[in-house]
Amino acid sequence: MAASDRTGAAPAPAGFRDATVLVTGACGTVGRALFAALLAAGAREVLGLDNNESELFFMGEAYRHEPRARLFLGDVRDRDTLRDRTRGVEIVLHTAALKHVMLCEMSPPDAVATNIRGVQNVIDAAYECGVARVMLTSSDKAVNPTSVMGTSKLMGERLMTAANARAREKGPIFASTRFGNVLGSRGSVVPIFRRQIARGGPVTLTDPRMTRFIMTLDDAVRLVLESTFLARGGEAFVTKMPAIRIEDLAHVMIEALAPAFGRRPSDIEVQTIGAKPGEKLYEELLSSEEVRRSVELARYFVVRPAFASADRPIASDYPGLVSRRVDRPYVSADEPVLSRAELRAYLERGGLLDPAADDAKETMP
Repeated sequence: MAASDRTGAAPAPAGFRDATVLVTGACGTVGRALFAALLAAGAREVLGLDNNESELFFMGEAYRHEPRARLFLGDVRDRDTLRDRTRGVEIVLHTAALKHVMLCEMSPPDAVATNIRGVQNVIDAAYECGVARVMLTSSDKAVNPTSVMGTSKLMGERLMTAANARAREKGPIFASTRFGNVLGSRGSVVPIFRRQIARGGPVTLTDPRMTRFIMTLDDAVRLVLESTFLARGGEAFVTKMPAIRIEDLAHVMIEALAPAFGRRPSDIEVQTIGAKPGEKLYEELLSSEEVRRSVELARYFVVRPAFASADRPIASDYPGLVSRRVDRPYVSADEPVLSRAELRAYLERGGLLDPAADDAKETMP
């Protein structure tokens, strides 16, 4: 296995052992980490589906000597291909999506085709092929959405809940996970800041008031794997995670990385460029409407479905239950933020302050 495919996430639940699992979006940051974790967990077979031909080829080379790894070129927009790859599968982890806010704003039909119709295609394939469990990876931007991307992800969650409500007792269990910012993933702010620091700045900040919830890739993998078997049907699982100011992240990264690139931190400017259309100053993971139907576990909030079928009642007796009531929305602006020292320690533990990362080396003068 290639070094880039290793994950330090907690061991996968025993339910994945000897299971056949399909990961859509297998070449993405989270999809690739899930693929590796499932093989490490002893899955009988792990299928990966992605429409990125080049990345799929290189991933296949990394797993050339692993007979349980099977990678296929395909798109979740294609119902026939998706159905064919779902045959014989017991669990689907659906990570394929269009995730960039501005690109979805400029191409709403594509966001609809992938993030809404693609989810429905996964649901239809799961019904037709007798899948046991389907887990959708969603986004904080699905909560009170202000963008095309967020709206499309919210609709994806709603489709999963509706699919679960019409499922029979022995039909597939459908549920969602809701991510914060996975630091270090492609397109996240960490590699962007790292590249800017390597070039000598400026580091571009949308708004100094902006706060976000953060999680490492290992956190994200654990959320998906654990919630797959915690799910009773129709829920959205939200990981408890630290909140930060993006301005603090910029300064911490400058202090830590500038010397490694032969630069003085004081020489790298932080430039405020303004928020993008549809971009919030804070992050919401649990809305005021959802609070009344949520429960709290040790590591998660669980947003229970608003409606269910007679064959599948809404559950409340989750293992590790802390409280049957949640008192307030989960919003980054209302949570205590990490200090800069705490944030630096968090980034170091996650291996996110590595000046030798490929995205930094590619931009060195």
